[in-house]
Amino acid sequence: MGLLEDTANEILAGDDPWRALEESGLTLAGVPEEAGGGGGDLADAATVLRAAGYHAAGVPLAETLLAGRLLADAGLRAAPGPLTVMSGAVEAAESRGGPVLSGTFRRVPWARSARALVVLGDGIAAVVDPARARIVEGANVAGEPRDDVVLAGVPAERAAPCAVDAAELRRRGALARAVQLTGAMSRALDLSVRYAGEREQFGRPIGRFQAVQQMLAELAGEATVADVAVRAAVRAPGDPVAVAAAKANASRAAGAVAAIAHQVHGALGVTEEHPLRRVTLRLWSWRDEYGDETAWADVLGAALAAAPDPWALVTGT
Repeated sequence: MGLLEDTANEILAGDDPWRALEESGLTLAGVPEEAGGGGGDLADAATVLRAAGYHAAGVPLAETLLAGRLLADAGLRAAPGPLTVMSGAVEAAESRGGPVLSGTFRRVPWARSARALVVLGDGIAAVVDPARARIVEGANVAGEPRDDVVLAGVPAERAAPCAVDAAELRRRGALARAVQLTGAMSRALDLSVRYAGEREQFGRPIGRFQAVQQMLAELAGEATVADVAVRAAVRAPGDPVAVAAAKANASRAAGAVAAIAHQVHGALGVTEEHPLRRVTLRLWSWRDEYGDETAWADVLGAALAAAPDPWALVTGT
């Protein structure tokens, strides 16, 4: 492991990692320093996100990274603290002090915990004080905040033109979730292999039975294929096909990995205190966010149908 990966894993294995993440600059890894970020590139951000997925960390890390990158694109500086980003139909009325925003946003991740809400409208990025918004609390299957946010004539604290559109923001969110999914799948594999080596039945570890070995091999295969696709997309984040393939693969594999891991663990894996439960709840939640496997498979299908040479598109040749 590299230093960044070691540091991220050490911090995210703790019970309350946010403060240490901020102090180390990892909450804005991959965001330029001149924009208030920690520097580095997208691969660095992916390293931290993968570790967060592995440890099933209950922190708005992906959301803060997405918001920080969007602010940097708009030439705005990210303030310290947890952030979240939302896009949709936004009415921006001009006033002497800047734009006044109105709109409703559904299932915004971690809105109630954010120090600032970053809003992407039509050609504009703006920062809003969450205290000025109406936030209706909700949650995903894993219990992570997914809140509805209503802005009714809320003045933006800062705003600037932004070339990023809603489709690009969705792609970025999909890639971030795909990275987190691969981290969580890696943890599910590690937990399953360890349990199969420890749990004994008929006088020997269950991992020595061929049926269990086959399940572990299938689990490892699913996690590996998804990881390869996601790492390729991290290297080419501007390629919509690569991102679509990454999220489609990761979301599809997430369901298979969760099912096999629980088969290996039996009833123990669903208990409140077992780490597998926290991991698989996030696999089931994240696989649907920013588009599930069907949505991204549709994107891939449309790209293939429109390509003059579909085989070259699929193989990258």
